Amino acid sequence: MKKKDIRILLVDDEPDILEIVAYNLSAEGYDVYTAKNGADGVAKAKKKMPHLIILDLMMPEMDGIEACEILRKTPGMENTIITFLTARGEDYSQVAGFDAGADDYITKPIKPKVLVSKVNALLRRMKNEENAQEDITKVGDIVINREEYKIIKKGKEIILPRKEFELLALLTSKPSKVFKREVILDRVWGNEVVVGGRTIDVHIRKLREKIGEDHFKTVKGVGYKFVL
Repeated sequence: MKKKDIRILLVDDEPDILEIVAYNLSAEGYDVYTAKNGADGVAKAKKKMPHLIILDLMMPEMDGIEACEILRKTPGMENTIITFLTARGEDYSQVAGFDAGADDYITKPIKPKVLVSKVNALLRRMKNEENAQEDITKVGDIVINREEYKIIKKGKEIILPRKEFELLALLTSKPSKVFKREVILDRVWGNEVVVGGRTIDVHIRKLREKIGEDHFKTVKGVGYKFVL
């Protein structure tokens, strides 16, 4: 997919931020759209079906958390890349963002070239996934389709946000193997993404709720493993 065919939606209530970010991403060759608040962003996302959404956290009418939760439940947008762009760097806001289904978290202020680099990195992973051959594996009563980002357990499809899916795919690739936290961060989020210390814990908690408490074991001080 060429850059001109990749749709990016920017949602922020600060006109200067919208203008600067939109200009730089457009100059990079992407098809860029903007929205000034969460409600407007949700409406435009449903209309344009972007590949990537850059979403501010604190906005009038509807904040980024609520908007992200709505978008994750929208048919066809389960695997859309969503990253928060916000001036708030506290751990609790990062946790809330990932809990809502976000894939990444970028703290303002950020240099335009750095932001463009992060966007390019996120979209490269998307392109690699699109070009990957079909990869379907079965672990116990769970079927994992890496090409279609689908999880089926006992005949029932379970929708997972992108990072939850990638974390599950990693852990189930070698059942009973303990994956260290630093390995998980590197394999799922990548070295170019800075995330809070509780990010993995939040995603594991969500997977336990959706897949089953007994499948995910914590190895204190080390990491996590998947058990049958």
